[in-house]
Amino acid sequence: MAPPSRLAEETSPYLRQHAANPVDWHPWGDEAFSEARGRDVPVFLSVGYSACHWCHVMAHESFEDPATASLLNRDFVPVKVDREERPDVDAVYMAAVLAMQGHGGWPMSVFATPDGRPFFAGTYFPPSDRHGLPGFPRLLAAIAEAWRERRHEVEAQADAMAAAVAHQAAAPTPAYGAAGERPPPFRRRLERARADLAGRFDAAWGGFGPAPKFPNPTLVELLLRHHRLTGDGPSLEMAERTLRAMAAGGIHDQLAGGFSRYSTDRSWTVPHFEKMLYDQAGMVRAYLHAWQSTGRPEWLQVVRDTVAYTLADLASPGGGLCSAEDADSEGEEGRFYAWDRAEFDAVLGDEAEAAGRHFGLDAGANFEGRHVLRLDVDGPLLRSAEVERWRGRLRRARGGRVRPGLDDKVLTEWNAMFCSALAEAAAATGDRSWQEAAEQVAGFLVAELRHPNGRWLRSWQGGRARHLAYAGDYAWLVDCFTRMAELTGRRRWLEEALGAARSMLALFRPDGGPLRTTGEDAEALIVRGAEVLDDATPSATAVAGAALVRLGALAADDDLADTGTRLLETLDGLVEEHPLAAAYALAGSELVAEGVAEVVVTGDRPDLRGALRARYEPTAVLAWGEPDGSPLWEGRAEGLAYVCRHRVCAAPAREVEELLARLDDLRAAVAEGP
Repeated sequence: MAPPSRLAEETSPYLRQHAANPVDWHPWGDEAFSEARGRDVPVFLSVGYSACHWCHVMAHESFEDPATASLLNRDFVPVKVDREERPDVDAVYMAAVLAMQGHGGWPMSVFATPDGRPFFAGTYFPPSDRHGLPGFPRLLAAIAEAWRERRHEVEAQADAMAAAVAHQAAAPTPAYGAAGERPPPFRRRLERARADLAGRFDAAWGGFGPAPKFPNPTLVELLLRHHRLTGDGPSLEMAERTLRAMAAGGIHDQLAGGFSRYSTDRSWTVPHFEKMLYDQAGMVRAYLHAWQSTGRPEWLQVVRDTVAYTLADLASPGGGLCSAEDADSEGEEGRFYAWDRAEFDAVLGDEAEAAGRHFGLDAGANFEGRHVLRLDVDGPLLRSAEVERWRGRLRRARGGRVRPGLDDKVLTEWNAMFCSALAEAAAATGDRSWQEAAEQVAGFLVAELRHPNGRWLRSWQGGRARHLAYAGDYAWLVDCFTRMAELTGRRRWLEEALGAARSMLALFRPDGGPLRTTGEDAEALIVRGAEVLDDATPSATAVAGAALVRLGALAADDDLADTGTRLLETLDGLVEEHPLAAAYALAGSELVAEGVAEVVVTGDRPDLRGALRARYEPTAVLAWGEPDGSPLWEGRAEGLAYVCRHRVCAAPAREVEELLARLDDLRAAVAEGP
């Protein structure tokens, strides 16, 4: 009888997916590296995530193959890592892949010495030679032979790659200019980023650059901010064209809402079908801000669809939100989402012809002989009663199919990110059910993902929380709890935000620079990386910097606000050299350059609160509800709104029109920040 798999009891669904492999997988840990030292063999490190299509392909082709497994087990210690549970491990070894191959992705395949130094790295390898890639069994044989016969070459390569990874971690961000030189003003940098986006803009289909196209909500955010500050029409047009094309495309589930991870084509038609929680968070915020900026109801419709999908289909029985839905079902990518024309016609009967025109079927099959539903990019996005009827019938019919697999681990970072966006959406719309959902997610995080000693944890699944939380977890917790305080007016959430902020700075900022990925109390890897560049999610340093500036303003804590400013300043060099790769930091720096509008609404004035929340005011914070004893509340009369900057206030506003005028005056007074 085979011994029980070491992966069977892991909290990661990705690891458990591999528990039945003939490969003798180890989870990441001392046991695996100790065995490698004892046997004097390399470690084979395979990193991926449960919703990754090509991870499944390599698993079926190689890890489920007994002959390939025999090679792995004989000559290596195989280690499986869920990149979502262990972003620190993923970041370190992805740097090695990039150094060796010039490009990265998942599955990640790395060969390392027993002390963890990588010496060969790549991504997907096929079972036999093709497309310029060596077959995986041939690669295993070559690596094993080199380890036995040319150890000195392997050691030299390991030293070189470890040094390259360490250099990248040691110099995470270029400094700006000469000592004492001030960086260009925020608005000048925003203009440059806007020009860069215009140069990359796809006027027909929106987005920036060629396929594959990833939703990038922060780039849309930059355009909305530029329009807000300057009134520039083309900026708004680029933002809205991108939002329209994504909403109309197959990347947006036309039947149940939610967005897939990316589009394989220019027109956003055929997605890579996995749906990630972090994408839903970013898209809720982008479409919400577009609605606040324009009042167009179609953007609010997309917000409602995305929230509905997330709260229904990614809900965890424990109360949090699951990480992702897979691309595959029944062993086939996109099987759940794509339609045969005959099946579509059978569901809708006499209405199939009109519905087929609406959902793009008349243009012909667009995905392996089947149809991914999409809309005319220039047609109406708002749904009629007729379209809603079609959607309902198709959705019910699709519900009889086998759903894609659900990655049911609850990640602190992604839950806090979505909760933050949901809190903002609940405030802007006044939707009480969204507020209750946000309170449930925030409450789950506090109850389940914080150790009794106060240390936040990364991942929860099946009643178990594990792995020390990372910088990104803490940064989004600060943002989430700050926005919960603004939503609810409850002191409790402000205290949670302050506690998370102080712990974050103590754990992840030992040297006054950008945040480190791991805390001072975490396992030591071959390098300790910094969190500086936006990737699939924004840079943790940028998120933390902006969140601290907002929290400092809301809590009247100048030290926290100043620390947030300094965190953003550590990214100045990146913002100057690569503004679109540091877009969240550029957006956050508006808080410093333009100043935070501190709005205090006293007494029972939902009209004043609602007027502020309905507008796109990314540099405003709102204090209301339970007075917190801070200087923001001193001397405030009941039933008024106070608009202040650095706690210097305009005359109080009693009516909505007065409040909006105070906000407009404050913006006009700042011609250009420092």
